[in-house]
Amino acid sequence: MPDVVEEKHYILELIGDFVEYLEIEKGRSKKTAENYQRYLERFLYIAGELTGKDDNLEPSDINDELLRKFRLKLNRLEDEHGQGLEAITQAYHLIALRGFLKYLARRHIKSLDPSLVELPHIIRKQVTFLHYDEVESLIEQIDTSTETGLRDRAIIELLFSGGLRVSELTRLNRDSINLVRREFLVRGKGSKDRPIFISEAAADWVEQYLNARTDSLAPLFLNNSRRTQAVDTSGDYRRLTPRSVERIVQKYAKMAGIVKHVSPHTLRHSFATDLLMNGADLRSVQAMLGHSDISTTQIYTHVTDAHLKEVHEKFHTETSN
Repeated sequence: MPDVVEEKHYILELIGDFVEYLEIEKGRSKKTAENYQRYLERFLYIAGELTGKDDNLEPSDINDELLRKFRLKLNRLEDEHGQGLEAITQAYHLIALRGFLKYLARRHIKSLDPSLVELPHIIRKQVTFLHYDEVESLIEQIDTSTETGLRDRAIIELLFSGGLRVSELTRLNRDSINLVRREFLVRGKGSKDRPIFISEAAADWVEQYLNARTDSLAPLFLNNSRRTQAVDTSGDYRRLTPRSVERIVQKYAKMAGIVKHVSPHTLRHSFATDLLMNGADLRSVQAMLGHSDISTTQIYTHVTDAHLKEVHEKFHTETSN
C-alpha cells in the first residue's frame, strides 16, 4: 500500500481561502475582509524576509520565534516620513494573524497555537465630542437657502440625531428612511441591523432637502458637483462619499470657530454623550450605537464626571471647621 503524502499548503494560497471564508462563512463586510488580507500580506512579506522563504512560507513555519521577530519588525516599521505604526494598527495585524491561525486550526492544518498571539494593551484615545451649544453653533453656519445648504443641514442633523456612522449615512437611499415614523433600520458593522430614531427637526430638514431636489435618483444624499450624466441609472455615480461628508462637517466646524478636531464620528460621540448627560442608561445607548460589547460604550461614561461632583457635594459629610 503506497504511503499517504500529506498535502502541502502555502500561506499565500491560504490567505486567499481565509479571506473568502470571512466573507462567505463569517458574513464579514468586503472592506473588513480586504483589511484582513492587507494585514496578512504584510505578515507574509515580513515573515518571508525573516525566513528567506518569501511566497513558499508554510503554516508549520510559523512558530514562537517568528512571531516574536514579526512583532519587533512591526514595531520598528516606518513610512516614508519616518512615522511608525500606531499601536492600534499593530494590534489589527495581530488580530488578523490570530484569526488566520484559528482558521488553520479549524481546517486541521498544523501551525502556531492561536492563543499564543497576545494582543498589546491599547490605551484608548480620549473621546472628542461637541456640547449642544457647539452643535448649534456649527448648524448656524449653514446657508439653507440653497439645495446644497439644505443637504448639509440634513446631514448634520441626521448624524447628531441618529448617531449614525458616516458609512451608514452615505449608504442611505430615499426609501431607506421613514420621515413620518422617524425611524428606520441601518446595517452596521458585522452586518448587524439596528434601529435608528431621529428627531422631528432632523426629519423636517431631510424632507425640505428632498423637496428641493428635482431628480429621481435613489441615493439620499448627492454630490452636487457631479452633474455629468452617467450610464449608471441607480444614481450611485453621484452618491455622496464618506470623505465628502468629512469635508462638509470640517468646513462648518471651522466656520463656527471650533478649534478641536471635528469629524462625522465626533457627532456620533456627541449623540452618545448627549443621551448619557440627559439620563439615558448605558445599555440603551449601547443598543442605539450598535456596539456588540458594552465596554466599547463605556468610553462615553466620562461625561458623568460633572454629575459625580454634584453627588459628592450633596451627599458627602463635611468636617467641621
